[in-house]
Formats: sequence, structure tokens, C-alpha cells
Amino acid sequence: MDQVSLPTTEGEITILPDHIPLITGLASGDIVAMTNGEHLPMAVVGGFVEVKKDEKGNTLVVVLADFAEHVRELSEDKVKAEELRKQMENKELVDFEHFETELERSLTRIRIADKWRTRKYRK
Repeated sequence: MDQVSLPTTEGEITILPDHIPLITGLASGDIVAMTNGEHLPMAVVGGFVEVKKDEKGNTLVVVLADFAEHVRELSEDKVKAEELRKQMENKELVDFEHFETELERSLTRIRIADKWRTRKYRK
């Protein structure tokens, strides 16, 4: 890994080799690792990231995400997001915690898929 950029609860950060140890929360967005000039994007929703050194002194980035999916695997979730919005109208039947989680996941997938669909380095 040459570098990895991730959305944290404190803002977006980029981890480079020899980064200081760190533990922070993940926000919704995209994690982009760069290895040998190739971008490896993933959509994430929530979780934690830890940056630490291994026994050889190499920088390790450990991500524990509530949801993560490679950009190539993202499908059009616009229909699902619309269905969730319609379910919200019947407030008596809505499990708000589940609804919020599913809506955030769907909207993140849509946003990241749209972003990477237009990138010239997307493969």
C-alpha cells in the first residue's frame, strides 16, 4: 500500500507509510487505497479504523466497517432508496433505527457509485 484515504468522523484523512498510531471512527463515504499507481475504492458506512505498526515496523491500516463494498460490486440502489423513503411515510410500521441504517447504506452506495462511474482511472 502506498497510501489510503478514508472518511473519518473528524474529516477525511490520508494514511502514508510511517503514519503515527491512530484509532478513529469511520464515517460514510469511500476508502481509496493506492497501490502501484492503481486506485482500489470501497464504499463504507460506519465503523472504526486503526493505524499501527507491525513487528517489522511496517504501517498497518485495519478497517472494521459496519458495511463495505468494492465499487465494482455497487449496483443501482436508487429503487431501494425510493422504496425506503416511501416506507417512511407510514410511520406506524417503520422501525426507525433499521430504516435509518438501510437508507444511509443505500444513499452511500448511490453517491460512491456515481462518483467512481465518472472517474477516468476506474477499471
